[in-house]
Amino acid sequence: MATPTPQTAPAGGLRERKKQRTRDALIRAALELFTEQGYEATTVDEIAEAVDVSQRTYFRYFANKEDVAFAVQEMVEARFMAELTARPATEAPLTALRSAVMVAWDDIGSAIESVIPVELHMRSYQMIESTPALMAVHLRRSSELEEQIARLIAGREGLDVDADPRPRVLVAAFCGVMRVAGKIWGEGPDCSVASIRELTQSYLDHMAPAIDDDWRPHR
Repeated sequence: MATPTPQTAPAGGLRERKKQRTRDALIRAALELFTEQGYEATTVDEIAEAVDVSQRTYFRYFANKEDVAFAVQEMVEARFMAELTARPATEAPLTALRSAVMVAWDDIGSAIESVIPVELHMRSYQMIESTPALMAVHLRRSSELEEQIARLIAGREGLDVDADPRPRVLVAAFCGVMRVAGKIWGEGPDCSVASIRELTQSYLDHMAPAIDDDWRPHR
């Protein structure tokens, strides 16, 4: 009887994990360099060298420095959008937005920390806000995200986002509250996920009474 050979993990799985580790290492190295010596002063070659990979390898993962600067933020936004998409259709718009962001914060901390320390994420947020070139990109990305959210909310409510202004108005208010909470968090001494979650909840608590949460006709 032949001796069974040990089972090994599929090559594709190992390869994908190695690629993910390399990508995460590039993000961490880039953000550490950006926050220590400045975004403009940091080169792609320096980021690649910090991870002991070639410039060519860097460009397999990121098209430029801008992409890596926003990589973690993009992950947080994607988590929120996935949660918002999954909210029950019976939830009113503001309730869905609030629930999505609070649930997302419940597990996004571990996702961030699997790539970079939360403290580095906070310093990166401050770095983006103090770098004109990145702030311009941040504003553009925020505008694009707001439009995606507004269209998702309109779809949930069976509305035409171009004919009914309420989805865009609500999302603009919601995202404004999120920006203020993020700014206060970034300037504060506590860089924990629990801190940003608590601050977000507090600011949203003040928003809710000011907005009518029920848009559907009463029957």
